[in-house]
Amino acid sequence: MTQEASLTFEKALEELERIVRRLEEGQVSLEESLAAFERGLELLAFCQARLSQVEKRVEVLVERAGTLDLDPFADIEEERA
Repeated sequence: MTQEASLTFEKALEELERIVRRLEEGQVSLEESLAAFERGLELLAFCQARLSQVEKRVEVLVERAGTLDLDPFADIEEERA
């Protein structure tokens, strides 16, 4: 997977959104579509990995704080039930 050193989550997400728009428009050849799809998969993996890293860091910070609820939507889900 290509991960440029300057690639940020935000840049990757923007590029992924551009790829999706191009593919949805349907104005690209089959080969261009395949190349765009492959790049999209690389960007998706990059974004997922970055989100996972951030999630783990947040969990560590919450654990250190000891007072924050790690699942803020649990109360909302219980109210709906």
